[in-house]
Amino acid sequence: MNDGLVYQGTGGVARTSITDLPPPPPWRTFTGTGTTSRPTDDGGEGDRRVGAVRSVPRTPQPDEVAMVNAAIRLRRPLLVTGAPGTGKSSLAYLVARELGLGPVLRWPVTSKTTLKEGLYLYDAIGRVQAVGAGDPDSGIGDYIHLGPLGTALLPHDLPRVLLIDELDKGDIDLPNDLLNVFEEGEYEIPELVRHAKHRAEVDVLTADRGHTATVQHGLVRCREFPIVIITSNGEREFPPAFLRRCLRLHVEQPGREQLGQMVAVHFGDAHGVDLGRLIGDFLHHREDVGTVSADQLLNAVHLATSGAYQQDEDWTDLLKAIWHPLSAEAG
Repeated sequence: MNDGLVYQGTGGVARTSITDLPPPPPWRTFTGTGTTSRPTDDGGEGDRRVGAVRSVPRTPQPDEVAMVNAAIRLRRPLLVTGAPGTGKSSLAYLVARELGLGPVLRWPVTSKTTLKEGLYLYDAIGRVQAVGAGDPDSGIGDYIHLGPLGTALLPHDLPRVLLIDELDKGDIDLPNDLLNVFEEGEYEIPELVRHAKHRAEVDVLTADRGHTATVQHGLVRCREFPIVIITSNGEREFPPAFLRRCLRLHVEQPGREQLGQMVAVHFGDAHGVDLGRLIGDFLHHREDVGTVSADQLLNAVHLATSGAYQQDEDWTDLLKAIWHPLSAEAG
């Protein structure tokens, strides 16, 4: 590995946050001011998503390290494509954990997701009720809650890792709606812009539980552009203008070595279970039926290590049920 790489992809955990990020291109320099706190502990989310750290380093997929480092240096979103269950979203947790950047800000996209939801929500009804009840301690900031994207664009001293999960499930206009935010690294909260003539600084809630941030004059502007990981299962194409502003990484289905590493980080040696045979059976089954995910293999290993099942015909039938194909056209 090149020692100059920011991200190595080994699956390790940083003892301290990275401090020597490479400088951005001049056209990707942002000028957000202020100090925004962030959690330093992810609450075990990284271990849950990608497994505990083991003595044997992880082997990253081809092009993964190069493309993640390019995205970090260029301050551009990384669009990660591939079949369901190939570990696309896990990449965000690997990056955050290795670079010590705190919890991943995850924004799961559905068909009803809007850009505003990712930026912030304003509880106008709650505020009206509080004012009507004569609550003297109630300010407008108590009713504004920044979303994952909105929190990622706060003026942090280090970039946050933002996971925009399954963007291809969203409304057809959502990728284009993101373009201006990605380009400018900022957004306005109109409710606070109108309020600025009364109070220029307002503390609002963020996507980090228990944390707040100060917004000045209704404008949120980043100081360090977040490390944005966007996943897509390929359910539809994105517009050219959006693709032009993203780097792209395609994740292949994991092979025997990578599956073995995934099992090892979650189960160790798994005494009493022939992991080599189980992984081999999984790979043969994948060849027969098409797309199955690594999560489905982990489910089988967990059942096998429980000691509650015998390696007999019933076990074979159970594996077939657990390893059901994910693609609609599979038989």
